[in-house]
Amino acid sequence: MPSAESAMTFPPLRPAALVLATVAAIAAVGYAALLAVLYFAQERLIFPATPLPAEYRFAYDQRFTEVQVPVAGATLSALHFTQDHPRGLVFFLHGNGGNLVDWTTGVDFYRRVNYDLFILDYRGYGKSTGRIESEAQLNADVRAAWDAIAPRYRGKPIVIYGRSLGTGLAVALAREVDAQLLVLVTPYTSLADAARRTYPAAPAFLLKYPLRTDRAIGDVRAPVLFLHGTRDTLIPPADSEKLRTLVRSKSELVMIEGAGHQDIHQFRAYQDSLAARLTALGGE
Repeated sequence: MPSAESAMTFPPLRPAALVLATVAAIAAVGYAALLAVLYFAQERLIFPATPLPAEYRFAYDQRFTEVQVPVAGATLSALHFTQDHPRGLVFFLHGNGGNLVDWTTGVDFYRRVNYDLFILDYRGYGKSTGRIESEAQLNADVRAAWDAIAPRYRGKPIVIYGRSLGTGLAVALAREVDAQLLVLVTPYTSLADAARRTYPAAPAFLLKYPLRTDRAIGDVRAPVLFLHGTRDTLIPPADSEKLRTLVRSKSELVMIEGAGHQDIHQFRAYQDSLAARLTALGGE
């Protein structure tokens, strides 16, 4: 009979097997650590906000008003550019980088098409206070900004405009309110799909901000204009093509030849397409 002590002994691992086991253990720990970083740091990854000091003063060569929108636990900073007799309003939801300073370099376009422009910074961006904590909070903030400005434009067309990250927020808003046009520039089917392309090894359940545009856009009643660059390597044009198949209202997809993700607004074809739709909507 073997002793209890001898019955519990195991043959030693061979050197090669020991190395493989060690490497596998290190890889597992490293993978778990990476997933933890992705989960707890995803706000910084998705929303790389650039703040501005509270005393910062905006300056433009056209009329504007700085607006403060109170929301739960924070205040959003927004700019309202106005014309003398505007055709309507463009409610602008910007991408995930920069702040209002970066996103208002092309405001003269709206003066040329005679539209007022309302554009806001999300929590933590620019002079907006607070920090982003959930998708529901983001959508509630956008709705609060809409409610602060939209009633002033009764009887005039209001256009919801989303760019990149802002497209998901724009679609969520458009399904809830009465807008006359939804403009989506470089939209994604979902932030979950975009994250999968960047972090293919990360499980989908880690993402706290799925922003499922593909599930919401079918409820939008307003006409939809898609604008996408043919050389967009961050969000492929196929995302716009897929989203358009899900739209139940009138829609149009304009591919901007040669445009990428960051420079699409600089292309004449983009400016002409958007100007034509805004002008037609607002009347001559």
